[in-house]
Amino acid sequence: MDAILKPVGNKAVRKAPHEVARPSREEAEAAVRTLLAWIGDDPEREGLLDTPKRVVKAYTEVLGGYFEDPEEHLQRTFEDVGGYDELIMVRDIPFHSFCEHHMLPFIGTAHIAYYPSGGVVGLSKLARVVDIYARRLQTQEHLTAQIVSAIDSHLAPRGLAVMLEAEHQCMTMRGVQKQGVSTITTQFTGVFQDDPSEQVRFITLVRGGSR
Repeated sequence: MDAILKPVGNKAVRKAPHEVARPSREEAEAAVRTLLAWIGDDPEREGLLDTPKRVVKAYTEVLGGYFEDPEEHLQRTFEDVGGYDELIMVRDIPFHSFCEHHMLPFIGTAHIAYYPSGGVVGLSKLARVVDIYARRLQTQEHLTAQIVSAIDSHLAPRGLAVMLEAEHQCMTMRGVQKQGVSTITTQFTGVFQDDPSEQVRFITLVRGGSR
């Protein structure tokens, strides 16, 4: 299971994850067959015979973030950056995740910016952090906090800004059934938190990339 973040001051701190016994693949496939029967379909009909295997295989892929440690990608930093200490930004990082309440997808983009205090990390590593945390059952708020916590704890930047924009299928496919509604979450640390003009700069750069 994923760790839970509890806010302490301006940071999100991990609690020890609760260990859960993991069922076998066969048990997971049996659960899918039970669900198929529960919705009123016949798991033994031709079109559904291989569905349990396919569903478990698909979930292994789209929820594979449980089997990776995103912080491993932040271990290596580069100190030789020619004295550069200004803003570094990676925007429009696509991601897909699953709502932990309904297990329906939410799909969006992430934008990350930071002011280095020393070493910098490879740009692709920021995208990997987003991807690994996203491929777990999530809320968008929790996902935002996890990304901030991982980057902040390993890079200790002078300031960090993260914005997530996503469309939640639990609002689109069920409930209020509203198409095209975006949810935006942001979290700031350091100079971004202390200086509103830095927040404006970040959001302006994000919006400058909107299409």
